[in-house]
Amino acid sequence: MGRYVLRRLLQALGTLLLVMFVLHLLTTVAIQLNGSPAQAFFGDRVASPAQIASVEQRFNLDDPCFDQPGNPCLGPFVERLGQYAQGDLGTNLRGREISGIVAAAAPNTMRLFSVVLVTWLALGMLLGSAAARWRGSFGDHGIRLSSVLIDAFPVFVLLVVYRYVVAVPLNRWSEQTFGENSWPPYWFKPSFDSSHPWATIIVPGILLGLAGSAAFIRLVRASQLESYQGDHVRTARSKGLAERRVVLHHVVRNSSVPVVTAVGLAFVEGLGGAVITEGIMNIYGIGGVLWQAVRDDDVGLVIAVVTLLAAVTVVVMIVVDIAYALLDPRIRYE
Repeated sequence: MGRYVLRRLLQALGTLLLVMFVLHLLTTVAIQLNGSPAQAFFGDRVASPAQIASVEQRFNLDDPCFDQPGNPCLGPFVERLGQYAQGDLGTNLRGREISGIVAAAAPNTMRLFSVVLVTWLALGMLLGSAAARWRGSFGDHGIRLSSVLIDAFPVFVLLVVYRYVVAVPLNRWSEQTFGENSWPPYWFKPSFDSSHPWATIIVPGILLGLAGSAAFIRLVRASQLESYQGDHVRTARSKGLAERRVVLHHVVRNSSVPVVTAVGLAFVEGLGGAVITEGIMNIYGIGGVLWQAVRDDDVGLVIAVVTLLAAVTVVVMIVVDIAYALLDPRIRYE
């Protein structure tokens, strides 16, 4: 197992470097084709050439390679790698430390994702297990139909409808019913409130988890159906074990490997979905920071945030691989 983990860590490092290089190439080509993003530092004001040159020098955009289409600009890339290796993520166009921005935004993203994960797992495991347990019943057909309908409804449409159609009347009703200073008005607040982060994140998190649970429900059902037909389940039942024990120890556990894979992918999708969710709901999280950085042409902040997201994704995939052997003793890496 130790050699496998070491090998996966080296592969993860190579993957992360490749992602960073591709991201560097894309931003370099964008600068070479569209011009320096230094003008974004001044907003709507017209900056002089001297001011533009000063900003370019401050943010390492003054290298001649950025004026040469087709040049990969390896020098700035190596320099950025050195800064990242020292823990220096640089500053954004407003002069704020990117590490400070990420540290302030990350807790809200983790709050959102924790609600998403709980919703996702609860719906997926409960409904998927029920559909597999009573295969072919009315409930099974209803669960599968509901999952298809949920899957067909885009998450951004769900969030927009909730914020502009549902949240406003619910917020007013809860204020009139429970009082302005009670918890329910914050649950249905149309936008994020930093003074009550958990309360205003619950409903968007549940909606995002609901939107992502459809495929997971079908995966759990299919995985457990395969386990129900296995020889180990028939043997357990022939020994007279209680059905509850058979289901929990022989069906759920043995069908958990694809479920763990889906959880890892859900984490990655949750980070991607957070960009849309946090942007629409005005949540100050990693996704909201990335959303605003793209709108402001803040190249340094975009590169740093995407690199962090890529690093988190790689770590999660390694944890998922290790979890395989813990769940299924038949899986060995040595």
